[in-house]
Amino acid sequence: MNNKTRIATAVGALAVLALLAWAFAPRPVPVEVALATPGLFETTVDEDGRTRLRERYGVSAPLAGRLQRITLREGDAVQAGATVALLTPVLSPLLDERSQRELAARVESAGAGLQRAATRIEAAQVALQQARNEQRRTEQLAQQGFVAPTKVDADRLAVQAAQRELDTAVEGAHIATHDLQQARAALGATSATGPAGSPGAAFAVKSPVAGQVLKVHQTSAATVALGAPLLDVGDTARLEIVAELLSSDALLAQPGRPVRIDRWGGPTVLQGRVRRVEPAAFTKVSALGVEEQRVNVLIDITSPPVEWARLGDGYRVAVRIVTRAESGVLRVPVSAVFPLPADANGLSPGMAAFVLEGGRARLRPVTLGGRNGNLAWVQKGLEAGAQVIVYPPAAVADGVRVAVRKV
Repeated sequence: MNNKTRIATAVGALAVLALLAWAFAPRPVPVEVALATPGLFETTVDEDGRTRLRERYGVSAPLAGRLQRITLREGDAVQAGATVALLTPVLSPLLDERSQRELAARVESAGAGLQRAATRIEAAQVALQQARNEQRRTEQLAQQGFVAPTKVDADRLAVQAAQRELDTAVEGAHIATHDLQQARAALGATSATGPAGSPGAAFAVKSPVAGQVLKVHQTSAATVALGAPLLDVGDTARLEIVAELLSSDALLAQPGRPVRIDRWGGPTVLQGRVRRVEPAAFTKVSALGVEEQRVNVLIDITSPPVEWARLGDGYRVAVRIVTRAESGVLRVPVSAVFPLPADANGLSPGMAAFVLEGGRARLRPVTLGGRNGNLAWVQKGLEAGAQVIVYPPAAVADGVRVAVRKV
């Protein structure tokens, strides 16, 4: 064998060895990365809710008689004091005296209701004055640095709540006045009838508030009994949202917490605020057959009414109650952090993340301040701008070569 053959054979062997080394050499593990960035971190409680009217008024027949056909339909606008139905009283000779006594008792009851409404207004005015005095004292102490800013915000919300309670009490007084007038008119109509059994003048049933007709219970002309429901009226501009939260989540949804409202059918996300968490829970069976303790949380819509004018009573919405908000903190995708393996005692030493440095994965223990469905708040262990590996494959370990997968 000459020299040329030997050289060719050696070169071929070296090429084969190089090819085998290249074929069996470990390759970088393809991974996906994301940056650790500072920003706003929030934890929320997400739940479905439904809208409902804060005040719903049922209009019923104030006396027994012949009801004329109601021409109003659901969605029609009515004004306060507008006639919504007409009744022609028809009294039986045997029930004449009893009906008048019942109507007289109803007048007395309506008068008592008006007095109760006046007392409620006075109580609401006192509560509002107390809330304002408390807010004034808190603001003075806050200027001197003796109370926290959260106390100032809580007192401000208490003043707003007391003002709304006063508005509700005033509205209740208007309703009580209307009921008293209607009861007196009904008593006058029965007293003004002719001989026993003969019909008197038509009696106008009026709307207690301005709003829209929600439901018409009796559309056709018919003879109705005393107290028979005729229609429901409400102001759709005064809506609230009821969300049934788990009792453990309801403890986090304190009054005053901001709320984001989406999936309601509109193009924007509405803003709201928790007004009240009801003190009593109830049992509800989930779709999986599990008994759960639920609590009603009442939410006010704070966005301008023009943005949600199409919402109505009983509409389904999705609410996101913000239970914690921290600005300017370091955030990474929640899929980038994972628990470290347990030690010999079965205790986990904490959380960690893989950082991409010089083409290799480096394990970094981290301290978390909180997590939500998308982000994790890193308090220690990482710096802003670090590249973290999200959804790290099983082949990734400390020091392993990795390559960023191209999307």
